[in-house]
Amino acid sequence: MAGTPRYKRVLLKISGEALMGGRDYGLDPDTVNRIAEDVRDVLFKGVEVCIVVGGGNIFRGISGAAAGMERATADYMGMLATVINSLALQGALEKLDVNTRVLSAIPMATVAEPYIRRRAVRHMEKGRVVIFAAGTGNPFFTTDTAAALRASEMGCAALLKGTKVDGVYDADPVKNPKAKRFERLSYRDVLTQDLGVMDHAAISLARENCIPILVFSIYESGAFAEILSGGGQYTEVSDEGVT
Repeated sequence: MAGTPRYKRVLLKISGEALMGGRDYGLDPDTVNRIAEDVRDVLFKGVEVCIVVGGGNIFRGISGAAAGMERATADYMGMLATVINSLALQGALEKLDVNTRVLSAIPMATVAEPYIRRRAVRHMEKGRVVIFAAGTGNPFFTTDTAAALRASEMGCAALLKGTKVDGVYDADPVKNPKAKRFERLSYRDVLTQDLGVMDHAAISLARENCIPILVFSIYESGAFAEILSGGGQYTEVSDEGVT
């Protein structure tokens, strides 16, 4: 935790699958609690944090559409799954005495506040963690795009994407032990090589708003804080080229 944070305000994107831990489906409480502890450590370092969580551990809209369901309906179901995950993460954070607010792009006043940009900014200014639920509120957009959109709206200095591996590789490191990990990539590199860091809409939005994307392993305890302090293992996607 040593060192001055590199960024004042960041958005953390977590896939729904990251919350499963070793399970095949749903939420693993130990994993959710550990991620909450990492977020708390970053917050206590003086960094303003907002979060977008996916819903793939419960329901994936694309998978539902592939099974014959109408795509828009499947996507709305996926958005509801992100609300479940957001509430679970909020509960874990508040057990650690971290003030947290869930703001949903789909109005559901009983369980979450409606998404209002200025309200979200004010929450972060007061030291609260803000979790953005229900994606963008529109079908046909992924939670990656939602993350890039919210990071842009909140004026975040960086977007950190927590994944299963410690960066971006030129091949699947699980299947290919010789896969090369990139230290740095340009937005153009990611788009032209179709590296699958995030979907193209998300990459383009981050590029237009000059928001660097830092890809790291969410499974490594303390990695979130370490990266913000200038250390750790990650791949940075920005305007600079491949190294």
